[in-house]
Amino acid sequence: MNPAYAIVDHVFSVPLDHGSPDGPSIEVFAREVAGPARAGDRLPWLLYLQGGPGGKSPRPSAGSPGWLPQALKTHRVLLLDQRGTGRSTPVTARSATRFACPADLAWYLAHFRADAIVRDAELIRRRLCGDTPWETLGQSYGGFLTLTYLSLAPEGLRACYVTGGLPGLTATADDVYARTYPRVRDRVLDHYGRYPEDAAHLGKIADLLAADDVRLPDGDRLTTRRLRTLGLALGMGDGFERVHWLLDEALDGDGRLTDTFLHQVMGLTGFTDNPLFAVMQETLYGQGERPTGWAAARALGDFPEFAEDADPLLLTGEMIYPWMFRDIRGLCPFEEAADLLARRTDWPPLYDLRRLARNEVPVAAVVYHDDMYVDAELSLGTAREVASTRVWVTNEWEHDGVTASGGRVLARLMDLAAGRA
Repeated sequence: MNPAYAIVDHVFSVPLDHGSPDGPSIEVFAREVAGPARAGDRLPWLLYLQGGPGGKSPRPSAGSPGWLPQALKTHRVLLLDQRGTGRSTPVTARSATRFACPADLAWYLAHFRADAIVRDAELIRRRLCGDTPWETLGQSYGGFLTLTYLSLAPEGLRACYVTGGLPGLTATADDVYARTYPRVRDRVLDHYGRYPEDAAHLGKIADLLAADDVRLPDGDRLTTRRLRTLGLALGMGDGFERVHWLLDEALDGDGRLTDTFLHQVMGLTGFTDNPLFAVMQETLYGQGERPTGWAAARALGDFPEFAEDADPLLLTGEMIYPWMFRDIRGLCPFEEAADLLARRTDWPPLYDLRRLARNEVPVAAVVYHDDMYVDAELSLGTAREVASTRVWVTNEWEHDGVTASGGRVLARLMDLAAGRA
């Protein structure tokens, strides 16, 4: 029992492939959370769909995550570790080495997309709630999952809240990254505007990495291209400060990289806890016969300002590149399987456009005007295509607004869905 919450842990056995229910199974973990004063009350359920892909659900502590106290005023919350994450038969570098060949691993990983996660959620809902629909809160990738849920099983949903996660329903990986690079460029330049010294610090670090074989504590070589992936943090509300204070302690008095900096870079760029984020990132946009084909890497050449010798040096964002699966030990076991996924040409659709156009489930979504990760224009286009959707556009919050706002974002979305705002 957490002193702030009443908690019950659940473990469910689900088919790896919901189309073959008698085949192999995996475990999916979910944590039920209620306010202690209302633990015995009959409350509506709110399923939390974590961002990612490959992110486990937050672990609750007093007042955290920031939206949870607001949700518990009226709901019983289910924190789902999506398949392959956290305690749900996790996909790790170690587990990847157990497959006989890359093709077997790629086949296995192909069962970890949104459609399978939604089928898991429906199985869990029926076991916990019977025929009663529940509500969902989808953060970032959780919004992608929400639209797949509305496409596959709208009967399971009473209302949906989406925070920074309305995807382009027909956008390809190429469409997405053509829009992503300019947003990341602008965010990095904004960062340099706030902290001008950071551009110089990054330039000095890049020069050191070019001149010497610098190793991280786990033995991986730190290269400029790996250094640049620190830009992934810049889209969060505290992202500028997180990067700035990391760079502030990067160099010692002799101009060498500090152990503190190297340890932090290893943790931030190693994907030890969430390899599925890298492995499955571009599969989010795989639908039909068109391969994703390492779209972020191909698009990079269209933006010369991102060259490794450019001045200022630009960090990258939510882009995954083939070199990561050779250079980062936590991703090396996935290299050939990830390439097979990138070349796949028979992805099933994730969204039913006709069903979404007739949707009757209330959907309330916040679109962050300056979102670095999810394109606001694509999100607004989707909002127009999904019936029963109400949208709030704001620049008050960054991508993590649902947590950073202390529940205010969630409260407003609930009001929107209920017609109170």
